Amino acid sequence: MHQVRSTKHYYKMPFYKIKHLTRYSYAAPVIDCANQLMIYPLEDERLTVQRHEVSVSLNPETAFFTDYFGNKVGVFTLIQPHTELVIESQVEVVTHPILFPMDEEPAEAQWQHLTELRHDVAYMDFLTPEASELQQEINDAVREVTNPADKPLKNALVLSEYVYDHFDYQQGVTNVETPTDEIWRLRAGVCQDFAHMLLFMLRQVGIPARYVSGYVCPKQEGVRGAGATHAWVEAYIPFYGWLGLDPTNNCIVNDGHVRMAIGRNFSDCTPIKGTYKGTGAHTLTVLVHIDNGEPLELAPLPEEPVYVREVEQPIVPVNSYRKYVSWEQQQQQQQ
Repeated sequence: MHQVRSTKHYYKMPFYKIKHLTRYSYAAPVIDCANQLMIYPLEDERLTVQRHEVSVSLNPETAFFTDYFGNKVGVFTLIQPHTELVIESQVEVVTHPILFPMDEEPAEAQWQHLTELRHDVAYMDFLTPEASELQQEINDAVREVTNPADKPLKNALVLSEYVYDHFDYQQGVTNVETPTDEIWRLRAGVCQDFAHMLLFMLRQVGIPARYVSGYVCPKQEGVRGAGATHAWVEAYIPFYGWLGLDPTNNCIVNDGHVRMAIGRNFSDCTPIKGTYKGTGAHTLTVLVHIDNGEPLELAPLPEEPVYVREVEQPIVPVNSYRKYVSWEQQQQQQQ
């Protein structure tokens, strides 16, 4: 009897090791430092977390809760004086390929389904665009490239491609508070701005859309947002579910993206934010390292951080409260 060997080729699931280090150095001791962390990968059928360790300097006790959108959130407080705060996350994940939409239902039935969702509390937050003085101008542009006779999926892909083609990928021209109108005028920004622009357009045509924060783990050169935190959009496709669209890279999100949080916009998904009492003068250093090799020991980190920002302010008495709401974190989010 001859042994028959299978010729079936097995798909090897991508494995990623992600190290994310954030360091705040203060010009003088600060106290009463309260923080919120949203740096925990969203585990589902598309993502398996094999290991995740988060360490914080001075070892405060971290409490956890699940927010309205299903994100895992950690909170901690440092009461004692300190001149440095270091938060380090090391995670190992396996990602799984998505099942692409078959998109077989007629366009009319799909649009009717989306119309019915307008009164569903699970989707209402993702259907309301932010207020805009340029709404009519943006709507005119949307109408030029979309077609109500086409299915929602095709229109969503067209809008994602529009943002990719008509906005320049440029760092340093926007920040966490830049509104949609300003992004539209600039026609430039980074991944967060691309995501916010696509969110606005999708919601204008009646497609629920939510903001996603996470990492993009490239398998080749030239992927925007690699080596830092990243942002993209998930659009609700009728009779399928949520489909990730990355307008920064003009692609459908598959097994090269790792989600950390979802929400209406960036403010719902800020990786790290908090308040403290003390001087506003500080330096933030951020380092992100992503390895897509075999599950070995973490590779040596780059010598240079991906982001450094120094805030120069006079040292003030310790009874003055300062709030850092991850404006600097947003800068690494935007790369």
